[in-house]
Amino acid sequence: MLDPGQLFEWEPDLPALEGVVLIEALDGFIDAGAARRIACEHLLVTLRSRPVATFDIDQLLDYRGRRPAMIFVEDHWEDYTDPQLAVHLVHDSAGTAFFLLAGHEPDYQWERFVEAVHLVVKRLGVGLTIGLNAIPMGVPHTRPLGITAHANRKELIAGAEPWVSTVQVPGSAGHLLEYRLGKRGVDTMGFAAHVPHYLAQTPYPAAAVKLLDAAASAGGLVLPTDALADQAAAVREAVDARVQESPQFAELVEALEGQFDQFLAGREGLLGEGGEGLPTADELGAELERFLAQETRRTDGTDI
Repeated sequence: MLDPGQLFEWEPDLPALEGVVLIEALDGFIDAGAARRIACEHLLVTLRSRPVATFDIDQLLDYRGRRPAMIFVEDHWEDYTDPQLAVHLVHDSAGTAFFLLAGHEPDYQWERFVEAVHLVVKRLGVGLTIGLNAIPMGVPHTRPLGITAHANRKELIAGAEPWVSTVQVPGSAGHLLEYRLGKRGVDTMGFAAHVPHYLAQTPYPAAAVKLLDAAASAGGLVLPTDALADQAAAVREAVDARVQESPQFAELVEALEGQFDQFLAGREGLLGEGGEGLPTADELGAELERFLAQETRRTDGTDI
C-alpha cells in the first residue's frame, strides 16, 4: 500500500488534545432528507472552526461520477466549486473542541483512506468517532423520529434498542472507517436517523436535529439546534397541510401510524400488511417535493 500519509496535508498550528471526539459526516452515501448534509453544514456555519488536515481530493474523487459545479457567465467561466475533504477543528457552544470529518466520500482507495484517517486520529488525540447517517424508513412523520445506534462496543450504546437483527447493505467509506478503527481499539459508533420514506428526497431538518442531539449526548458536546428546530417545525407544518389536502397522503400516514404503533407494542413487522393500493414512495416524494417547492417560493415572495 502506498504511504497513507501522502494522502493528506497538515495545516499549521495543530492542537494538542487527548480523548477528543471526531464526528464523521462524509457526503456521498445514502442521506435521506439530506439530514447528514444539513447537520454538517450547520456545524460549520454556526460554530467556530478551521481545517487541520486536508485530503488530496484528486487521488480520491471520480470527477465524472460526481461532477463539480461550474458557473458560466455570458462569455466566460466565472467560478468553480472545488471539491473538499478535510478534518476541521470545531468548538462547540461551550468551547469544547472536537473534530469534524466532512466533504466528499472517497470513490477510490478506501483502505488507504482509512489508514490515513487512523494517522489523523492518533496525531490529534481522538478518543471516540461518531458517524452520522440518515436512512429512509416506512415510518410516519407524526411519530417521534427513530434512530439506529451502532458501535464497536455495546457499552457505548447501552440502552439503545436495535431495529433489525442481521441485514446486508452496501458499504460506505464512513462505515468502513468505523469498522476498521473499531478493530484497532478506537472507540467508534454511529447513528442513523429514520426519515419517513415519502420525505427522503425532501430536506428534513428534524432528522438533522436528531443526529446532532444524539452526537452531542454521546460525545459530551453542546451542539446548537434551535435554528434547525425552527426549520423542522416549518417543514412539519407544510407536510401536515399537504396531508390535509390529499386523501392519498392521509391514508398513507394513517396506515403507517397504525403499523408503527403495532411495532412499538412488540408485534411483528414495522410495515406489516395491507399496504396494497397505497401510493409509492417515489410518487409521494415527488408530490411533496412539488408542494414544498411551491411553499418555499410563496414564502420567499417569488411565486407570482
